[in-house]
Amino acid sequence: MNELRIRTPEGVEFAFALASPITRFLAWSVDAAVISVLSSATGTCLAVLGTLNFDFARAVTIICYFAISIGYGIVAEWYWRGQTVGKRLLRLRVMDEQGLRLRFNQIVIRNLLRAVDMLPGLYLFGGTASLLSARAQRLGDLAANTVVIRSPKITEPDLEQLVSGKFNSLRQFPHLEARLRQRLSPVESAVLLEALIRRDDFEAAARVTLFAELAGHCRALVHFPPEATESLADEQYVRNVVDILFRKHSV
Repeated sequence: MNELRIRTPEGVEFAFALASPITRFLAWSVDAAVISVLSSATGTCLAVLGTLNFDFARAVTIICYFAISIGYGIVAEWYWRGQTVGKRLLRLRVMDEQGLRLRFNQIVIRNLLRAVDMLPGLYLFGGTASLLSARAQRLGDLAANTVVIRSPKITEPDLEQLVSGKFNSLRQFPHLEARLRQRLSPVESAVLLEALIRRDDFEAAARVTLFAELAGHCRALVHFPPEATESLADEQYVRNVVDILFRKHSV
């Protein structure tokens, strides 16, 4: 199985390509190099302590190494919404296995259990688990209910056809636009775009319910003034959000 398929209550199905264990190992190799550089830089900075107290300096260096090796993944995946340096280079991303927004506690759990996945060396436990798992999950992913997907660059469709021709009232508030772009993850943005592209394929009832849920999610992330949203139907609201996310606005 090389795809994660998520079916909404309305019967709409979205598919995400799962990352292979080999690609994940390559991404980890890049991250290991980053951690090594950060650790070396920290060790150099702490070298001055060695002239004062060698044992104390060595203890602090070891503590810093573990803090960097664990904290790097937590900070990077939270800041970049499921990505580290290695994952960004290999176009991978961590996401909740049910398609929900990735939570901080999930990031912490999967990174804390990385030490177990690496046993007895070179990710033997984690690699074996991902090969046996239907969703290519290592032990940390299984505990945190996360998966790693391939995140290819989104090929933009003809956005002029999708969103042009109607006034976008949300554009009147640039600071809220920026906040919305910041709070919507790339996975969520892709779902909004795909829903809009496939809108004519949905049954009428499913289409109404789906866009109501998508619009409600976006409204909860950023509250625009009532005068900008009160006259918008749910599908038009999603259309306006997609316009903000993917279409350059000429001033």
